[in-house]
Amino acid sequence: MSSPDPTASPEENSNAFRHWQQGYGVVQHSGHTATRVKSLAERLVSGGYQPDTDTVYRKLAALDRLTSAGLWLVVHMSYCKRVDIAGAPLAPPDFKTTPEGHTGGALNMVPAYAAYLALNNLTGQTRSWLMGQGHCVAAVEAVNVLTGNLHPEQQSRYLTADGLSRLASDFYSYQQKPDGSMAAPLGSHVNSHTAGGILEGGYLGFAELQYAHMPLPGESLVAFLSDGAAEEQRGSDWIPRWWRAEDCGLALPVMIANGRRIEQRTELGTPAGLERFEEHLHARGFAPFRFDGKDPAAFVCALFEMEQALTEQTGPNQHYPARIPYGIAETVKGYGFYGAGENSAHNLPLPGNPRLDARARDLFNEHIQPLWVESGELGLSVSLLNEHQQQQRPLEKDHPLALRNPAEPNLPTLPWGQNQASPMSAVDEFFRALVADNPQLRPRVGNPDELASNRLTGVLKDLKHRVNQPENQQEDVHGKIITALNEEAVVSACLANKAGLNLVASYEAFCVKMLGAIRQELIFARNQKEVGRPARWLGFPVIATSHTWENGKNEHSHQDTTFCEAMFGEMGDVSRVLFPADYNSTLAVLPSVFTERGRISCMVVPKRERPLVFNAGEAQTLAKHGALVVDEDTSAGEEPVLLIASGAYQLSEAIRACERLRETGTPFRLVYVQEPGRFRQPRDGMEAAACLTEFERERLFPHRMQRRVALTHMRPEVFRGHMHTLFPHPIHSRVLGYINRGGTLNESGMLFANRCTWGHALAACAAVLDKPPGEWLSSAELAAVEGRGDPSVITRGLP
Repeated sequence: MSSPDPTASPEENSNAFRHWQQGYGVVQHSGHTATRVKSLAERLVSGGYQPDTDTVYRKLAALDRLTSAGLWLVVHMSYCKRVDIAGAPLAPPDFKTTPEGHTGGALNMVPAYAAYLALNNLTGQTRSWLMGQGHCVAAVEAVNVLTGNLHPEQQSRYLTADGLSRLASDFYSYQQKPDGSMAAPLGSHVNSHTAGGILEGGYLGFAELQYAHMPLPGESLVAFLSDGAAEEQRGSDWIPRWWRAEDCGLALPVMIANGRRIEQRTELGTPAGLERFEEHLHARGFAPFRFDGKDPAAFVCALFEMEQALTEQTGPNQHYPARIPYGIAETVKGYGFYGAGENSAHNLPLPGNPRLDARARDLFNEHIQPLWVESGELGLSVSLLNEHQQQQRPLEKDHPLALRNPAEPNLPTLPWGQNQASPMSAVDEFFRALVADNPQLRPRVGNPDELASNRLTGVLKDLKHRVNQPENQQEDVHGKIITALNEEAVVSACLANKAGLNLVASYEAFCVKMLGAIRQELIFARNQKEVGRPARWLGFPVIATSHTWENGKNEHSHQDTTFCEAMFGEMGDVSRVLFPADYNSTLAVLPSVFTERGRISCMVVPKRERPLVFNAGEAQTLAKHGALVVDEDTSAGEEPVLLIASGAYQLSEAIRACERLRETGTPFRLVYVQEPGRFRQPRDGMEAAACLTEFERERLFPHRMQRRVALTHMRPEVFRGHMHTLFPHPIHSRVLGYINRGGTLNESGMLFANRCTWGHALAACAAVLDKPPGEWLSSAELAAVEGRGDPSVITRGLP
């Protein structure tokens, strides 16, 4: 052993430091990173996190080996069905018939995720993590398997003698169970089996919009982001506008700048582009800096320094916007394996299938060898980084965000309405009281445009817009309302706030822009239920108001029922669609909306004043069962016509049609359907639990009443399709609804243009009863309904 150099620093005389400095395989350390590592080690020791600097260096050397093994395993997951832990060259039968995987991005994520685990070990704190580029999941799964950070179903499958081979063969195996679901607890993106996974990341850009709103004070979140999404999702630039130390935990964004999309270079893949991006971030309140994204130690240093820098901005005299540290990990797409930096690195970097192509097989065996880590050495490395029990901290699969389970909220009791009122005022009054009664639950309101015109004046007064420089009484530095003319950004603020109370309100037509983010959340929550770990976050409403039927004055672009239709298509046990018709029915259903777990409710609520149709008891029955008999007159002996209304304006038209039926002695029953999903044919057992039984459906919609007319808020084809059980005899049924007609019209004009008035309902009744419409309509009214007369004959007196 050589003698210490008296002129060298203590680190340079440290065998542990020199051992780390040598790197491992493709993992190499620059002089700049070495300097940062020395500083890191000293700070960890002085802070009481580690006993001495040599321990830090040994753990960082272990990190190198874990990273290399992770790279090795990721490549196997794309190409192989067998893994040789002894590192021997593989033969043709060891490879998959059809290789698959987002190999390059996953390779880039290995040092990032491994470093996250190592930082947690070095500081004794389990931070949360989030990955926007969910297609890089192989990196997370590989490192989780190597470290034993797994849910039970993966643990029993992959922590066995042939577990690594099974992991590789499971990846993109497409194997199915008899019910059609995936057989392997492994997917192409982050899913409910991924230990610690909370976001699929299949739709790039949403992690960027959500991460700042996720952690609570005292928590830290590492957010791994992609350079491609940074170019496309500009709402992520606003994070410094929203972050507040008083109600947000530490958010640590790290962009993996590998410079390539699927088949082309990103703008950030050029030096000039990256410089412009840094300038852009700096101008918007971030403190960007670059580091070596190929080196896991550089990630550890970056994350630690970011956390320290943001912590220093949490004092009592903090001014906003804060300077949010933003790490840019410079790397090459697919670094560590053949084809790095090429377009082919995105998916399958080899020039052919190693099972069939000898050259590709030789390249595989050649480039995989430097990544291999002998099993004994790997085991020692993992044990150095796996000290959860000694540190008395949870495994990363159980990080705070993965276990969100807020306490049951205290529900306010409000007086029932007695007079005509805006149903949105019920939302306003209930949410104000709910927030006031639950100060322990962080509130967030997502608002893409305006609250006052949508009758949420009380919410605006209490919670205020969050801004950096308030200009009036409706704004505050610590406001709870996230307002931006970007629907994806504002809904993401609420989707991210799984520790609190949330409310989203928008014009109905513009809710469509929220669909991608909401659907990603619904799918993930559904998958969590399927694996027996259901989400525990409190449900909340996405309210579509200023809706299609009352937004005629704003032209056809503002008249769109797509949002509720799309939400209706999602699984009913995680997605509710509600059409409260008046103040009381809105007030009655809100408690269930805010207390359900892992469920989002689309509420289509009128903002204009509506007649009070339901008393307290009726409203509560409607909330419980989803439908209610509003009126009937079956005194005559003949078969009644069954009218079904779903939507506030549709109910008013149906009531007026029933008045004419009663005047002419025609028997009828009118049923209001507030929650149509309760009456669908369930698609599986979990959805069946959210639906009424056949007996309950029969009570409301007797089979003997075969002649049926429905008026729906949404497009009639969508309503009829999902609700086909309510129309067992199509020849004797009609569905009226939005038929894509619009323009600059008032409410009655919208109803007439879409053939949804009381007059059109009566014409439909005549058709299903095989009677002439003249029995209920005058000649002038019939001419108007048939498009031959003056519409005002029908629309006169309508809202």
